[in-house]
Amino acid sequence: METARALHYVCAMQTLTIGHHLREWRQRRRLSQLDLALEAEISTKHLSFLETGRSQPSREMVLRLVEHLDVPLRERNVLLVAAGYAPMFPQRPLADPALEAARRAVDLVLKGHEPYPALAVDRHWTLLAHNAAVPPLLAGADAALLAPPVNVLRLSLHPKGLAPRIENLGEWRAHILTRLHQQIDATADAVLVKLMDELAAYPVPAAARHKGNVNPDYAGVVVPLRLRTDAGTLSLFSTTTIFGTPVDITLSELAIESFFPADAASADMLRG
Repeated sequence: METARALHYVCAMQTLTIGHHLREWRQRRRLSQLDLALEAEISTKHLSFLETGRSQPSREMVLRLVEHLDVPLRERNVLLVAAGYAPMFPQRPLADPALEAARRAVDLVLKGHEPYPALAVDRHWTLLAHNAAVPPLLAGADAALLAPPVNVLRLSLHPKGLAPRIENLGEWRAHILTRLHQQIDATADAVLVKLMDELAAYPVPAAARHKGNVNPDYAGVVVPLRLRTDAGTLSLFSTTTIFGTPVDITLSELAIESFFPADAASADMLRG
């Protein structure tokens, strides 16, 4: 239901008025007009007038509302344009000289995480950078999946990717799809909607259709990735790092996925 709603929103967003945009994001965040009005410190009547087009918001009002609605920077530009104002947040490639400091920081984090694997991805899970511990884990994956641009979720769940070597594929697949669904709910990104449909359509071996085999030591706090390698089975869990206060769209959508050994044997294998 949420996925279909997200796709509908993206398809229509280019023709929506600022009022429609505000109402859509308010509903997406499951807020009433009263809830948002109280958070933004405006009257419910004024917010109603903005959503129905009876009043036109100032640039400052748009920025105040999108902040309280936690609208992603890319979509904040869309709302500003819909209200008749210039986009505020730039989008530059990671190789842009203006982002050199951020790029160095990403490289330092990735390098500093060795001998454990870590990688940087964009909003659509496209691989941007990785450390030296990542390539050995990808052995056996189809060359087509490793040709740039590499999508790490596709690589993880594709039958010709890592899926055949993931011992807890059902559990890991459910984790990935749930996480992607949450991202779609938060961003209304059409590319992610298509990616979700693609991943969900991949054939799943009968043995992996049930989550099962959940390690009771994790108590549902994290979902481990158990990956078969020539050296044995690696058990890993991951954390996500993002830039704290980005004002550039590229940086706001960049995330570093860092994997840690979930047991002593996995730590020894990675150090070796």
